[in-house]
This record gives sequence, structure tokens and C-alpha cells, in this order.
Amino acid sequence: MSKPIVVVGSINLDLVAVAARIPSVGETVLGTDFQTHPGGKGANQAVAVARLGYPVHMIGRVGDDAFGAQLRNHLAKAGVDTEGVATNPGASGVAVIAVSSKGENSIIVAPGANAKLTPQDLESNLELIRHAGLALAQLEIPLDTIERLAEMCSREDVPLILDPAPARELPRAVLERAAWFTPNESEAAFYAEGELNGAPERTVEVLFDKGCRGLLLKRGGRGVYVAGARGFGEEIPAFSVRAVDSTAAGDAFNGAFAVGLMLDKSPVESARFASAVAAISVTRIGAQPSMPTMDEVATFLKEHRIAP
Repeated sequence: MSKPIVVVGSINLDLVAVAARIPSVGETVLGTDFQTHPGGKGANQAVAVARLGYPVHMIGRVGDDAFGAQLRNHLAKAGVDTEGVATNPGASGVAVIAVSSKGENSIIVAPGANAKLTPQDLESNLELIRHAGLALAQLEIPLDTIERLAEMCSREDVPLILDPAPARELPRAVLERAAWFTPNESEAAFYAEGELNGAPERTVEVLFDKGCRGLLLKRGGRGVYVAGARGFGEEIPAFSVRAVDSTAAGDAFNGAFAVGLMLDKSPVESARFASAVAAISVTRIGAQPSMPTMDEVATFLKEHRIAP
């Protein structure tokens, strides 16, 4: 039986407003659509895994409000095991998302119950982590919980894929214990202290010096750069699609990359597979509703080629 993937992270309700463009400070624009979707980077990644047909457990917290019951039910309906999801008095996490007609987005996250996910929650779910094939985490939960997860994964020999979003300072020990560190361009600039210069090799060098072991630099329309060890790196071009909403594209990628690894694909093969999953996701509105099934990915790969 396949070892499940365990996702530790945030569970939010996304309030999505679509307009011709994202307003600047102090400006009001008229929207063209409004929808609510289950979201949160942790939940998004868990649903991405489940939609691909791979077993996944979620460790997180929701509030005891109406949103909390809705979010828990959606996870279960998507195929995510919610045994590790606790209920906290108070509000669930919420994300307010503005999406432009070009698919760009701007997001404000109110953590709610996510801020109450503690190291003790991890200890309470030790058996889930201990028997996982991989763990996925992000930074929308308290830093001490991330530090404890990194310690536990290292101790239990469970590879950890860390998505450093939103970017914030991390102890070197966390970087050293993560098997894969997966920043997008703005996050990579934060951790590499501006060392981008259009050359991913330099960014990778700086991040390796900071303790990273495996790197996936998510570069949007320019694809992804995979560096599995010093001296090894490969650029994977993006698929050419018409984007309508880039929300959760990175989450789709991370969930799919984890699935690829668990299906015994190489890191490069897993990154190509994940790029296809992310490409499909940006052609649809919403975070979790945009996640494709394995059959949809297979069809996409038959019909699309990687852009030159």
C-alpha cells in the first residue's frame, strides 16, 4: 500500500472578486464577478494531491463558525482524510483575493484558526507523520509549528517539501531539514537577498549556502528550475496556456510534485508533471476548484507541448 502524503498547513475560505484590474491604494473599481471557494495553501495542496488520486492526510485547524464546517466537509468530499483537522473556538481562516482579467491576483489572508495550529497538534498526530511517504508544509501557520515539523520529519526520516509562502525569516535548521524548498520568484528574491539577476544558477548557489538541499524555483511563465544537488540544475519551460486565474498555481505545483515523487518519478520528471498540473489550474477560476484529476493531466499532456 502506498504511503500517504501528509499536508500540514492552513485551511481558509477564499472570497474572490474579479475585476478588469487590481485596484491601487485608495482606489475603488467595479468587479465583474464574486465567488467563494475553499482555500488556504495547506488545504489547496492537500486537495491537489487528492484530486490526482493519491492518499493524503491534512493536519490543520478550522474555527467553530459556519465556515469551519463548510471547509472540513469540502476537504472530506475532495478525498482528503481530515482526522488531523481540529476545531478551534472562533473564526476560521479567510483570504480576500482580487483577480484581474489577466489572471493576476492580490491576496490578504486573515489567519483565524490557522494561527492556533501548535507544535502540540503535530505531536498529537505523530503517527500520521511517522507513516507518511512525504510531508508538505507552507508558512501560513506559526513558525514554531514549522520548526517542530522539520524536527519531526528529520527524526522520522520523512522527506519535507517546504513552500516558503508567505516569505519570512526561517532558521537555518529548517532549511537544512527540508528535502525540497520551493519558492516563487518574489520569495526566492527574499531568501537570496535580491540575488536574482535573471540567472537561476546564482539564486540556487546563494540558497544552497543558506542550507537548502533541494530547490525548485517556480518562475511563472518562464517555467521552473530544478536543482537537486550542488552542480546539478535543469530548466523546465512552462506550458503555453491562456491564464484566467493564477490563484493556487503554486499549490497545484507543490501537490503534484509530491505525487510525482511518490509515484517514483525523478525530481525532473515530477517537476514536468507538476508544471502540467499548474498549467491546467491557471485556466480555471478558484483555488481548489481549479485542481485537475489524473485523467485530465494525462489528456493535457497528450494535447499540449512545452513552450519553446
